[in-house]
Amino acid sequence: MDVRKIGLSLGADLCWPAAYEDLLELMDLTVEVDGKAVRFDVERVVIEPFDLRYKPRYDLVLDRLTHWFDVSREWIKKITLMDDVYVLNNPWSIQSMEKHTSYCAMIRLGFPIPETWMIPPKEYDLKQGDTAVTIKRYNKLFDLASVGEATGYPAFLKPYDGGAWVGVRQVKNDDQLREAYDASGTRVNHLQTGVKDWDLFVRGVGIGPQVNVIRYDPDAPLHGRYLVDFHFLDGAGWETAQRTTRVINAFFGWDYNSCEMLRSDGILQPIDFANPCPDSQVTSLHFHFPWMVKALIRWTIYCAAVRRKPTLNLDWAPFFAIADTDLPFEEKLIQYDELAQAHFDTERFAAFNDKWLGDLDAIALEYFGTERFRGIVRAKAEAMYPAHEVEAFTEHFFGLVGFWRKTEAERLAATS
Repeated sequence: MDVRKIGLSLGADLCWPAAYEDLLELMDLTVEVDGKAVRFDVERVVIEPFDLRYKPRYDLVLDRLTHWFDVSREWIKKITLMDDVYVLNNPWSIQSMEKHTSYCAMIRLGFPIPETWMIPPKEYDLKQGDTAVTIKRYNKLFDLASVGEATGYPAFLKPYDGGAWVGVRQVKNDDQLREAYDASGTRVNHLQTGVKDWDLFVRGVGIGPQVNVIRYDPDAPLHGRYLVDFHFLDGAGWETAQRTTRVINAFFGWDYNSCEMLRSDGILQPIDFANPCPDSQVTSLHFHFPWMVKALIRWTIYCAAVRRKPTLNLDWAPFFAIADTDLPFEEKLIQYDELAQAHFDTERFAAFNDKWLGDLDAIALEYFGTERFRGIVRAKAEAMYPAHEVEAFTEHFFGLVGFWRKTEAERLAATS
C-alpha cells in the first residue's frame, strides 16, 4: 500500500489545521490510483536547516508561510524545483507577482479594473548606491493633483505590492491626496479610482477549481466582514464571480487565493486579487469555515493521490491569444475559464471526488457540531481576544457554524 505524505507549513494558524487533521482521521480514507491502494498521512512541517540535495518525505505541502517567511519560502522552492513536490501555491509567483503585476495582467486580459496609476515614492534612501545620482538626473517633477484629476475622486492610495496593514488611504480631494502621499515615505504607491455607486462587495475564495462567492463588508471588524447572506447575485453574476476568481488563480499558478470585486451598474469589477494566503480562520470565516476546510481536503487529497505535478513555468500566451481577439469580454471570460478549468483538471477532480470522497459531507456535518470542534473554536478565540470576551466569541462563532450545519443538512437532504 502506498502512503501519500501531506505537510502543513504553518505560522499562527490554529483552527483550520486542527479541523483538517481531524476530518482526515475520521474519514480513514483509502483510494485506488493506478490499481494501487493509497492512504494519506498528515504532518506539520518544522523549520530547520536543510541540505539542498536531501529528498523530502512529502508528496504535497499546503503552504501558509511563503509570502512572508524567507526560510520556508526557499525550502518550498527547493522541494518544488528539485523533487516535484506539489505545493499550494507556486512560490515564485507569490514572491514576484505583486498587486501591480496582477493589475497589469488583468487589464491586459480586458477585466474592468478601475483606473490605476503608479506614483514614484515621496522619499528615497539616498545612501543607497547610485540612488542620489539617478534621482537628480532622471526623476521628473510632477503635479500630484494632475494624477488625482486623471483618476478622479474618491480614490485610494495604496502600496503597489499590497499590504493593507501599512496603509491604504481613501482620498476625496487634492489636499487629502497630498497629505496621504507626504505620509507614505519611501513606499511606491498606486492611486486607484474608487468604484462609484457600487451596491455589492463580494469576495471569491478559490481552492483549485472550487470557488465560494461570499458577500463582504470591508468596513466591519474582522470577525464581521464575511457576511452570512444568500441570493445576493443572480445566476449570471455568480458565474462571472466564480470564473473571474478561477481565471486569476490559474493565470498566476495559485491554488488558494481570494478575489475582491465590487458591483457597479451591474458589472463586477475586480479591485484586489493578489491574496494567495487568504483568510482561513474560523474567527473571520465562521459560517463559511466548513466549506473552506472541506475544499482544502478535496483539492489536496486529489493532488496528492494522483501526484499532480507542480507548475514551474507560467504560460500566459493562450490567455493573451484570447485577449487579442475581437470577441466581447463576456465571451473571452468563458474561454479564459476553459483554460483555467483545464489547468485545474476540473473534470478529473470532480470524478475523483465523486468516487472516493462521497462521505466527506456527512462526516463534516457531524464533526462541526462536536465538542471537539467547539474546543478548537475556543482555542482560536483565546488566541485572538481578551479573556473576558473569549466565551462570548466562542459561542458566537460556534453558533454561526451551527447555522451552517442547519443549511448544509437542508442542502444534503434536497440533493439526496
